[in-house]
Amino acid sequence: MSSPAFLQRLPIDGFLLAMLSTVLLASLYPALGASHGALHLEQVTTVGIGLVFLLSGIGLSTDQLKLGARNWRLHLFVQSSTFLLFPLIGILVMLSFGRLLPHDLLVGFFFLCALSSTVSTSIAMTTLARGNVAAAVFNATVSSLIGMLITPLLVSVWLHASGQGLSLQQQLLGVAEQLLLPFLAGQLLRPLVAGWVLRYQHITGKVDRAVILLIVYNSFCDSTQAGLWRNYGAVTLLQTLLLVGGLLAIVLSLTTFCARRFGFSTEDEITVVFCGSKKSLATGMPMAKLLFGGSATGASSLGLIVLPIMFYHQLQLLVCSVIARRYAQRKQAPAATDPTTDSYAAEARGRSSSSAAAQPRG
Repeated sequence: MSSPAFLQRLPIDGFLLAMLSTVLLASLYPALGASHGALHLEQVTTVGIGLVFLLSGIGLSTDQLKLGARNWRLHLFVQSSTFLLFPLIGILVMLSFGRLLPHDLLVGFFFLCALSSTVSTSIAMTTLARGNVAAAVFNATVSSLIGMLITPLLVSVWLHASGQGLSLQQQLLGVAEQLLLPFLAGQLLRPLVAGWVLRYQHITGKVDRAVILLIVYNSFCDSTQAGLWRNYGAVTLLQTLLLVGGLLAIVLSLTTFCARRFGFSTEDEITVVFCGSKKSLATGMPMAKLLFGGSATGASSLGLIVLPIMFYHQLQLLVCSVIARRYAQRKQAPAATDPTTDSYAAEARGRSSSSAAAQPRG
């Protein structure tokens, strides 16, 4: 008997299974992948993070940004959702549930709220839904650049105010050294190696997912040795799922309502909903290691801190793919064509179909 149609459409793929297998392996054999263990993963992942952002810099095309940069009102709305609405919700949750939920889980939840949006997933969903693809490219890319500064700033300021002293200067310096400098190096190298990277995209496109898996493994090995599963169990997993599920429902509802209230076209509304509700696992995992994994205490709690972003990543794929299909089924009124935008949308559809095959990513 074949599976029901809706089950066959669920975006649960090999990457999710790989993450679950990684967590299971780390739980059973934590000594192998722990920091300062036999594999020295704390050093391997540091190099891997630099490689991921180097490739990101190589892959960023300024021509694509110029195509989508015109609608400043839309861009301001999307970035406000990412870096204002989300953190405000995170603060409210920490103030409301500070004594009811594990501290590290709440730290991870606020960190999730402070992250930048995804890139490939936002573009793929917007393309599938027949939205404003050029604006999605602009917003997703700009969000990732802004997040290199805003995310550590938000995390450091809020956690310092709540009693967990993170040195803002040290965190920003670490981000600059391990994330921003490789990214800028990639931009400088782009004219020389972009063609080569594109030619071997089937290999380079898997680098970020491989690094994420290594960070997940290293994080959960350290946390398991520190007693993560002895101190927390199924109840914590359920709490995490409820937190991120509620967060996604609130943000999707607010972005949809506000986009219609402000009179955006359906195409722009799609961009608002998908770019303004996503959070990046590809950026989140390296930055979590950078911000929280530097000390012995931080390394031992990193497994619990990254749980919200791991849960949110898969949930946003599942829910937003359903919403994108519903948008795609709408009747679209004929409009005057813009050759530049149309050619770009066609190019983006080709990119998103290939990236969707490699999802989840971003």
